[in-house]
Amino acid sequence: MKTAVLVTHTHPDYATDAVAEAARVAREYSVELVASPGEHDKHGEAVTELERVKEMPKRPDVCLVLGGDGSILYALRRFAGSGVPVFGINFGTVGFLAAVEREQLGEGLRRAFTGEFEVMEMPGLEAEVEVEEGPPVALNDVSFLRRPEGRVAELSYRVDEEEVGKVRCDGLVAATPAGSTGYNLANAGPILAWGVKGYVVSFIAPHTLTARALVVAPGDALHVGNAAGREPVGISLDGEASGELEPGNEVGISFREGVASLAQLPGANFYHRIREKFGRLAQ
Repeated sequence: MKTAVLVTHTHPDYATDAVAEAARVAREYSVELVASPGEHDKHGEAVTELERVKEMPKRPDVCLVLGGDGSILYALRRFAGSGVPVFGINFGTVGFLAAVEREQLGEGLRRAFTGEFEVMEMPGLEAEVEVEEGPPVALNDVSFLRRPEGRVAELSYRVDEEEVGKVRCDGLVAATPAGSTGYNLANAGPILAWGVKGYVVSFIAPHTLTARALVVAPGDALHVGNAAGREPVGISLDGEASGELEPGNEVGISFREGVASLAQLPGANFYHRIREKFGRLAQ
């Protein structure tokens, strides 16, 4: 029997009805759909027919996500390095990483449980930080952010041991191709198509006329430093707080191939997705 792990939106009301439908369809296809105690607590009676497990399986056949990009990223990091495909059904706002939209719930569930999808291996960025759970890898971006009440940060950065410069700014973002449509895009950084080998570095509110986003080759490591005498700068992996960069210190970031597996429908097109997702937001 196949096993699927369920991950849902952080706002339970968005996906509770879909959870009940997922349980029904899983039974129809003889798939054991399991959920963590946290998922049971979120959805109550809607998940009573799902198996409640204390320890989640490490190698399920698929991870089904009923949520937005944040939930999909959580699942991708959770199963990083395992080869487990993450199949997302969008119950969020953008859902750029989702395989199907919520209006296609039935079709999406069928494809997720029968394996009718393609798997795209996603790169990530590994940061030299300590995290409580899992590897210190970001599938979207590694961000350095000044404290809201603090002074403007002064960040230096070097690539492949060559110093590029110092920038007074509110922060810095290193983003994968998948993450280039997130925080990096808001910083006017370039969009990298999925499949591009490399990552992009952009700045948050730079206090200079010369700071420009930089696309870095996959084999070149990025080192971000916080100037001595300044204040600590927060570090986040895919939007989750993951420590601080103290004044006078630096953090290394490296590009890693094949970190996670994202399920997509056959024939999915990146450029069509760009038009549909971001064109809709502009309406």
